[in-house]
Amino acid sequence: MNEPTIKIRPAWAGDAPALARVHIDAWRTTYRGILPAEGLAGLSYERREHWWNEVLALVPEQRHVVFVAEDQAGRVVGFSSAGREPSGDPVYNAELYAIYILEEYQRRGLGSRLMHAAVDGLVQTGYTTMLLWVVADNVGSRRFYEMLGGRVIREKPIEIFGVTVAEVSYGWDDLATLVAATAP
Repeated sequence: MNEPTIKIRPAWAGDAPALARVHIDAWRTTYRGILPAEGLAGLSYERREHWWNEVLALVPEQRHVVFVAEDQAGRVVGFSSAGREPSGDPVYNAELYAIYILEEYQRRGLGSRLMHAAVDGLVQTGYTTMLLWVVADNVGSRRFYEMLGGRVIREKPIEIFGVTVAEVSYGWDDLATLVAATAP
């Protein structure tokens, strides 16, 4: 169910501190019990804000899209980020880099709304196919992507905080179909 008091909008340069807060707080709840607690505790809001400042400065020239979910008070409670698939994949020309929502705002339809905004933005930028990577043990996110028609295309090991975990890639061969599937 959509949350009527939550607005989805393109991210602005001034959103970097809020994006950093959501990014880290969502990582700490999403990956609790999956990734090492010390690594999650050691995440830096300051470093992540710096990273977001760099990302937001390059959004138009890199053909990236970043959207935020903003509550009634103007507080950012979630985001989605997508753009060019960086490895040169021969089938998938775009990648959903991230979609994170603060724990207390999850299961309210914001994931579908943020996915819709990102995918619609990709289509308007000229992309036609998309993949994403998700930690294999992140069962809730995997169910969400499968519900939206994503199909598993590959798996690879990745090192995070000094431990190796499996990452699974989901792909969509037609972004127009995904836009329609996530339309409000």
